[in-house]
Amino acid sequence: MAIRERMSGNEAVSYAIRQINPDVMPAFPITPSTEIPQMVSTYIANGEMDTEFIPVESEHSSMSAAIGAEAAGARSLTATSSAGLALMWEELLLAASNRLPLVMALVNRTLSGPININCDHSDGMGARDTGWIQIYAENNQEAYDNFIQAYPIAEDERVHLPVMVCQDGFITSHAVENIELLEDGQVREFVGEYEPEEFLLNPGKPIAVGPYSVSNYAMEAKKNQEIAMENSKQVILEVAEKYRRLTGRGFGLFEEYRTEDADYIMLIMGSAAGTAKQAVDEMREKGKKAGVLKLRVFRPFPAEEVAQALKNCKAVAIMDRCESYNGNGGPLGSEVPAALFKNKVMVEAVNYIYGLAGRDFTIRDVTGIFGELEDMTEKGTSIEQYQYIRLRK
Repeated sequence: MAIRERMSGNEAVSYAIRQINPDVMPAFPITPSTEIPQMVSTYIANGEMDTEFIPVESEHSSMSAAIGAEAAGARSLTATSSAGLALMWEELLLAASNRLPLVMALVNRTLSGPININCDHSDGMGARDTGWIQIYAENNQEAYDNFIQAYPIAEDERVHLPVMVCQDGFITSHAVENIELLEDGQVREFVGEYEPEEFLLNPGKPIAVGPYSVSNYAMEAKKNQEIAMENSKQVILEVAEKYRRLTGRGFGLFEEYRTEDADYIMLIMGSAAGTAKQAVDEMREKGKKAGVLKLRVFRPFPAEEVAQALKNCKAVAIMDRCESYNGNGGPLGSEVPAALFKNKVMVEAVNYIYGLAGRDFTIRDVTGIFGELEDMTEKGTSIEQYQYIRLRK
């Protein structure tokens, strides 16, 4: 039976961690994820879970400790944001290349500089090529639901990769919303017990974790890691379907909102998808055929599926809450056009940069972008292909 509650996104993720009751959580505080280790340590102190909490001296240490615990056979996790994730950079690649299915709660915050503590996706996008699965939430409910699904995805024998569960700093992490929670027993049954096949503390079966890999083997290891990332797409869908049967809440690689007959589609991730949906509802009332494709899974990137979802529209706005500094657009501004081209889907695509360092993004901004797409396709108006929304002149 669903438990109705009001929680912030950080509270929701912490509650999910309590219900899962993992073995080990090393963590170091950093805004806006600090509440997660704080709340989990309170659960432990109150006897509500028996996770071993390890206070460490830095985020690099927290990921190092999580790697060590996971390699030893313990279900492990940590939480961080922004510069904390950047300090883990070296360890992120080791976690993935060692095929350790640990989980991280990433509360997205802009990476310095200039120094800023508000939301954008520069931290998660900076780690996009470290070999981690990345799942993004629109709201507090999804932050909770995504975290519960993370371990069954990571620990599947076809995958064995770490998972980054992302939510927008302050926007969802600190704002309180109505939420439906599962009962503890339901979560424990869904996630199951962690029973690794290989681990360091397995008596009589010694293994090496993270040894030097000579050229004769390193390339094959990287290919196997890439195959695991490909496999994770199907596992993500299988776990989502199992979760839908349990909760009634459906998930996929992305969500299509009013896209069936849409002439114009906005592709977007995270909390701003809610703003885009509201704008689309208002535009539909005025007879405008607009829709939203909310990307949930960024890694593995669902290239073919995204291309198929966009093939019947006239134009797509590709929304990046992160600058890539490649002189040509943001991360999605590179991924999506490549997906369209490789799958021979020829639709007009325009990349927009929005919401950097917490800059507002409103319904009016969304409708203005859709208006530009319409003018481009219907009137032949030339528009800037790579522009910042709400940039002060």
